[in-house]
Amino acid sequence: MSPTAPSGTRGHRAVVTDAGAPLPVDPPTAGPVAILPRSADLHVEAVRSAGGTVGELGDDTRGIVWLDARDPDGLAAALSRAPGVGWVQLPFAGVDAFAHLIAEHGDRVLFTSAKGAYAEPVAEHALALTLGTLRVLQQRARATSWATEPEGVSLYGRNVVVVGAGGIALEYIRLVAPFEVSVTVVRRSSDPVPGADRTVTTDALDDVLPDADVVVVAAAMTAGTSKLFGAEQFRIMKSSARLVNIARGGLVDTDALVTALREGQIAAAGLDVTDPEPLPDGHPLWSEPGAIITPHQADTPDMVAPLLAERVRTNTGAFLSGTGDGFVGVVDPAAGY
Repeated sequence: MSPTAPSGTRGHRAVVTDAGAPLPVDPPTAGPVAILPRSADLHVEAVRSAGGTVGELGDDTRGIVWLDARDPDGLAAALSRAPGVGWVQLPFAGVDAFAHLIAEHGDRVLFTSAKGAYAEPVAEHALALTLGTLRVLQQRARATSWATEPEGVSLYGRNVVVVGAGGIALEYIRLVAPFEVSVTVVRRSSDPVPGADRTVTTDALDDVLPDADVVVVAAAMTAGTSKLFGAEQFRIMKSSARLVNIARGGLVDTDALVTALREGQIAAAGLDVTDPEPLPDGHPLWSEPGAIITPHQADTPDMVAPLLAERVRTNTGAFLSGTGDGFVGVVDPAAGY
């Protein structure tokens, strides 16, 4: 529960998609855990409540809870100083900033991420961007006079394409279910996704885009998904389609998106992430009438902190068991997420 939530309210919960998944390495050896780069009371308590010991980084350190998503160099230095570390908990679902460390150490170190932990608040934001773009709120918010031309469409009964099948995608599908939409999921595997009307593999993305009213990007950022949406994808989409990106800015070719909006290839875009990020002052997207931009705040610190603490507690318990069972958010070094 968020520390600011009123007593008795539900609060956010993780959406776990990989419980019981096999580990890519041998189970790590249990031992003291360092919380870096700065210790946080909430996460210290999470480790201790699971029975773990929190200590300074040193030769006896066996686990690291890394709290700074913007400092991969700091984690690299910590791993060099503590060669006995066998488990690293990363703070976000996206681990692209740490990809080189996962590739370098992934044959002996178990990396776990926060994937699924923040799915509820991020999917809630994705729904807000979906409804906002459909109801042309990006234009209404900029207006300085009363509009007389009727605009806006309903989400009910629309075709929605969700790219990705992790916790955010699953929660988004649950949230839009009352609108009786038809959902197509695009993912690496063709295995059916609960709540989706159909599931297709990534190579079929261009086959499903022409019928989409809303496209939600919720995929991991890897070498294979960089600029997954470019000029060709926008060209084949409906002129009335809305694009929502709450994953990573690099999944979308920004220049191609600006062109698509300006030329009416798509109707609108709701973006919580951009490439580059932060989006510079004066960038064309800021003044594009079809764009809603939020500053990568689908999950705020108040939302994230208790959810990450719960992930730390769960994975500390698994770490201490020594069996390899119970880890959540396991990163696959081969896939990169």
